[in-house]
Amino acid sequence: MPPNATGGSLDSLKSLVQSTASLIAQFENDLHSVAFDKDLPDPSTLTPAHDDNIASVDALSLAHDSASLVKAHTTKLSLLIINEPFTPSAITTVLRELVAGPIPAIASAVHHCAADTHTAVARQDLAWRCYRVLKELRVLVEAVPLDGKILSDSRKNGAKGDKGSIVTTGVIWAACDDVILLKKLGIAGLLVKKAEEYRDTLQDVLEELKEWSEEADEEDEDEDEEEDEGEDESVQHITDQLQNANISAQQMIDDLMTPQHIPRNDPDKIRERLDSCLRRLRLTTLLYSAIVKRRVKTLPPLPREQALPITRRLDEVYPILKRLPHRFGEVACAFYELDTSAIDQAMDSCFFDAFTAAEMLKQPWTGTEDSFTEWADKFQTSIKKPD
Repeated sequence: MPPNATGGSLDSLKSLVQSTASLIAQFENDLHSVAFDKDLPDPSTLTPAHDDNIASVDALSLAHDSASLVKAHTTKLSLLIINEPFTPSAITTVLRELVAGPIPAIASAVHHCAADTHTAVARQDLAWRCYRVLKELRVLVEAVPLDGKILSDSRKNGAKGDKGSIVTTGVIWAACDDVILLKKLGIAGLLVKKAEEYRDTLQDVLEELKEWSEEADEEDEDEDEEEDEGEDESVQHITDQLQNANISAQQMIDDLMTPQHIPRNDPDKIRERLDSCLRRLRLTTLLYSAIVKRRVKTLPPLPREQALPITRRLDEVYPILKRLPHRFGEVACAFYELDTSAIDQAMDSCFFDAFTAAEMLKQPWTGTEDSFTEWADKFQTSIKKPD
């Protein structure tokens, strides 16, 4: 905690600014480690939390209220450092109020958002949102002038790469709004949002692959029209181009970077693989929609007692849902390079993950089976078929 500041002296303000920035930085580091932890514990090894204090605090409400206070105090601080007269005592009051309440409270909200009651997904997301609030707030605190004068126009409006206090204030407001929104979303709403984002990215990969497939078909048609011209003329044309000293290095690089198209005779059966991949990729996008509708939107309210079996399943399946779009992107790259070995390996990995995700969520949250259970069985049968 910052030392008591007496009066409104600049010395006291300077000390308070330094200690406030230091405190924020400490909380920043803690939240960053939660938000970006690469070595999260295996969900299957988690045991229920027994901290009554954690269980009794509504983490999302605490984060909501803390972010609302940070936003209000940010507005006051922002106005005080750009308007005459410069009043150290007023700035000191705002900083003390921030340190006494919303700054530690917003960090505490993440502590109360336990993985076994809220899911590790929600905990990391809340940590990231709160981290952004504190990170940007520290920038504004460190911008408080300590020379007894309000900020200059360049420090207020930004110059030479510095975004300035006004823009920083707007960024803090936006970061606070993201934290405030989380309470409205709730755990289920957040999980729905993430799954839909993953599905949309997967849909983009599907559209790109379809477009590449259609371009290959068009190229085949063009080749049919030009077949009578003979292959020798085409080879000679390419040779002439390569010998042309006017071809720029950039043009050659662009040619190399352009995705290749499936050979007309297709000796490696690329087209067969592509058709199979597109079919099963469409099925996988449907899996995401089905999971959202039949599982995530039907979640029992979280957090809750005895939630561990539910949160464990979610924390096992969401990493798969998150990585599948990236892995399908790798499949697309393998097709563009006409690398059959890479295509087969990447597709096997993707469709195994899709099969596993369906298996993890096959059973409803209560009971033994429902309509999704039957659909998941059919999905798994279809996803295993290469054609």
